[in-house]
Amino acid sequence: MTMVAAAFLWSIAGVFTRHLDSAKSFEVTFWRSLFCALTMITWFAYTQGFGAIAYVRASGKAGLVSGLMWAVMFTCFMIALTMTSTANELIVNALSPLFATLLAWAVLKSPIAARTWLAIGAAMVGMMIMFAKQAEGGAGVWLGMIVAFGVPVASAINLVTLKKTHAHVDLAPAVLIGGLISCAVTLPLSMPFAATGKDVLLLAILGVFQLGIPCVMMVRASAHLSAPEVALLGLLEVLMGPLWSWLGAGEVPPGTTLLGGAIVLAALVANEIVPKRRTA
Repeated sequence: MTMVAAAFLWSIAGVFTRHLDSAKSFEVTFWRSLFCALTMITWFAYTQGFGAIAYVRASGKAGLVSGLMWAVMFTCFMIALTMTSTANELIVNALSPLFATLLAWAVLKSPIAARTWLAIGAAMVGMMIMFAKQAEGGAGVWLGMIVAFGVPVASAINLVTLKKTHAHVDLAPAVLIGGLISCAVTLPLSMPFAATGKDVLLLAILGVFQLGIPCVMMVRASAHLSAPEVALLGLLEVLMGPLWSWLGAGEVPPGTTLLGGAIVLAALVANEIVPKRRTA
């Protein structure tokens, strides 16, 4: 239930972003990252007390690399949401496991099962269907999807780098580091601020409830679930996000997005379920 609740909270980003008045692009990222960092600092102060700083520093260089990748994910995610639809954004993000598999194959020489090659091919077909329609919507729309690819790419680099260095980094400090880096990078690009009080409130809700708290919940859930289980439950975000944007902001995904997204999701789910069924 903890991981399901985390996926539910992750899925609210799109509908909240659609109700912003004037905050755009880098400023949206800055405010969300700022409130996420404040959430993590509060949690560390509560759970670690005076040892909070040492707890974060213990992650070392590996934690810094992981934090940098989180910063890329935070930034690309929010910028892409301001440029393309929620469905497009979340379906691209769902490709993270396949990107990690390909990068591990290229860098770590990890073998790829035949079912995974089939899943990668099917996912590529699904993405081409989505991109074909976006090309008709102007450069800004498909550019948003290109920016969205920064999320699965950074996620894959993060995972493979940690595996190559045999590092075991606690997710929570890396999320804090990522939030702080994201704030530092986007602050000068956000000036002068254009956000209204309502915008800041909505972005504060996202920083606390859509990013900070779900990441803490994922840390706790990961101790009791396998990696495939976490990946599959995380896909609930891809299903719920467009639904909230449709119900709460009237954003209806086009048919090609639904078709391409269904192909991508089916490929991802099949790739995770097949090996578990064989093991059972």
